[in-house]
Amino acid sequence: MRTVLEPVGSRRRTADNRRRLADVVRETLLNLAAIGGAICILLTLAAVFFHITLIMFKTGSMSPGIPAGSLAIVREVPASEVRTGDVVTVDRPGQLPVTHRVASSRMVDGATAVLTLKGDANPVEDPAPYTVSKVRTVLYSVPGIAYVVAGASSPWVLGGTTVAVSALVTWALWPRPERAPRARIKARR
Repeated sequence: MRTVLEPVGSRRRTADNRRRLADVVRETLLNLAAIGGAICILLTLAAVFFHITLIMFKTGSMSPGIPAGSLAIVREVPASEVRTGDVVTVDRPGQLPVTHRVASSRMVDGATAVLTLKGDANPVEDPAPYTVSKVRTVLYSVPGIAYVVAGASSPWVLGGTTVAVSALVTWALWPRPERAPRARIKARR
């Protein structure tokens, strides 16, 4: 039987390399979590101060420009700012909102408008006009991403994300033993 002796210094280097790798992984994950948190804060501020929100398209009534499964960024504006050709979201009492293109607009008074809407894929205008004082105009849309957002907002995903981020923060902030300084031996010549 042959015994192989490993120098003590190489075990220490291996342990130091593992610690450095763990430090890099920890710092990278914390930075990604911080960036995600900053994005959430900015989106919340945009929603509060600029009345910007997200809507998901469940139908293809606005295809091909905005197909089903698209996610759109919308901004709430007064009805007086709406022009023919704008894509707007109108709230309907007791029903889901509708997002279609403005076919015609008529101001009733300084704050209220009557809008006739039509989906780009629909052969005819919506059956009844909408009387509104505020609408949400579509600023930008991304096809297909609504399914990802809908999946990410499920209770299981939200709960799993909460547990994962909590574990990451606990791991990152957990007290660690101090590293002993290395003894340096100077070679004499």
